Amino acid sequence: MRLHPTINHLAPITQRKTNQPRFFLGSLLACLMGISSLVPAYGADSTPEKKAKAFSHDTVIELAQQLAQKPFKEARKAPKELIDLDYATYGKINYQENAAIWGGTPTKFSVQLFAPGFLYKNLVDIDVVENSQALPIELTESSFSVPNGAIEKLLTQVGQYAGVRLHYPINDDEVKDEFIMFQGASYFRTLSKGQIYGLSNRGLAIDVAQPKGEEYPLFKRFWVERPSKYQTAIVVHALLDSQSVTGAYRFGIYPGAPTRVEVDVTLFPRRDIAHVGLAPLTSMFLYGGLDTSDKPDYRPAVHNSEGLQIDRGNGERLWRPLNNPNKLQISAFGDEDIKGFGLIQRHRNFDYYEDLSANYQQRPSAWIEPLNDWGKGQLVLLEIPSSAETNDNIVTYWEPQGGLKQGEPYRYSYRITASNDSPSANTKARVVRSSKGQKQAKGKELLIDYSNIKPQEIEKIAIDASISKGKILSSRIVAHPDINGARVFVTFEPESTNVAELRIQLRKDEKPLAATWLYRWNNDDWP
Repeated sequence: MRLHPTINHLAPITQRKTNQPRFFLGSLLACLMGISSLVPAYGADSTPEKKAKAFSHDTVIELAQQLAQKPFKEARKAPKELIDLDYATYGKINYQENAAIWGGTPTKFSVQLFAPGFLYKNLVDIDVVENSQALPIELTESSFSVPNGAIEKLLTQVGQYAGVRLHYPINDDEVKDEFIMFQGASYFRTLSKGQIYGLSNRGLAIDVAQPKGEEYPLFKRFWVERPSKYQTAIVVHALLDSQSVTGAYRFGIYPGAPTRVEVDVTLFPRRDIAHVGLAPLTSMFLYGGLDTSDKPDYRPAVHNSEGLQIDRGNGERLWRPLNNPNKLQISAFGDEDIKGFGLIQRHRNFDYYEDLSANYQQRPSAWIEPLNDWGKGQLVLLEIPSSAETNDNIVTYWEPQGGLKQGEPYRYSYRITASNDSPSANTKARVVRSSKGQKQAKGKELLIDYSNIKPQEIEKIAIDASISKGKILSSRIVAHPDINGARVFVTFEPESTNVAELRIQLRKDEKPLAATWLYRWNNDDWP
């Protein structure tokens, strides 16, 4: 049974701060001119002239609702000649920066677009909105710099794009940096000041790791609202479509330190969907912490995210170190009205990674905060075996209890924060390192480092450690002056079991002092 098909995705080749290509396990992450100079394209579905139309977010909701009443129709694809381009050739197709939409206007934002081709087969429509009027962005011969005339002709004939990216001066007042991009299926990525691309967000996940195979919804059309010269935020609307559902998305985007995205969603299911993932995150974890490298490597850690944090509806905070297992591993954390969750890249120092090209210390964390009550459900974490750092093998999302019902609109909203750490990380003790301890004559030892614990507090702290199978042999806590915190040692004996769930909580005055530490020990990964 193929639980999760392997399809590839690359990071945007033309981004200002480049990093190595990203390939995603499980899914394909699947003109530059002023608004006054837009000219029509002549693709198969185009008309000689296109006029501006009245627009609001209700327009997107109505389109999604109407689309849900019709059978699903695959998106138009780029011609085979563009799809067959290799990585190097596709990388030479670059949007003309001097013609960026709104680039020469008082607004601080500008828009650039992605060419179809290579891995990006689906064609999408993109409109700009000014004064509540939407006008399509047309692709012309001057939209891209290209390696040869044949490619230029193909792109002009196609007349559509593969995605959109926005620019804003987040690092330098004089330079407009790319800070968010939408490209491939329903994937999008965000950056804050000082960061480079790492993990990805998704609009929706359907039937992840199910026997019948995963379904990949597509953002098939975008509308980008023009901000005034005084505005420091921008709004993007998107129409989602797939075999099972349509959706209207509104992204209120606030670039900066950190960048925030407020997402409002209305879904229209075409069928009952038992396994649907809201606010999905996709990332990479090769090794680090408890999971050491299987091969010699000069780098101590390689990952875009190191842990999953969950703020439960009852107020409990959980920390789950990520793992690169030998077999597909699925974990589910039941909850009601979850307060937040995210994939966190906590270590921000170069010497933790020692990678001069990837600069993992600059990869963003992503924190999801529901803006309405999400009810009962479970937070799902998938950890997929991977042998390469170019594979994104971590997926997490919220799965509402009962799924979606055909013909019943489903509305929800949430905020994404592209921070350097989880929110409120400095307000109390936090886990900063998880590792294997020294080999014991009896049992297995692990250690956990916590910051923000004063030496005089040590004697007042109790360690509440438990294991689902086997037994805890011992636990102790000592001061760790170098991190202004403490180190906890726990020795456990799994006995005859091959899999056991560990749970460790520090308590002071009968109250939790830090996030509850969770880990799934597996004999295949840690004999």
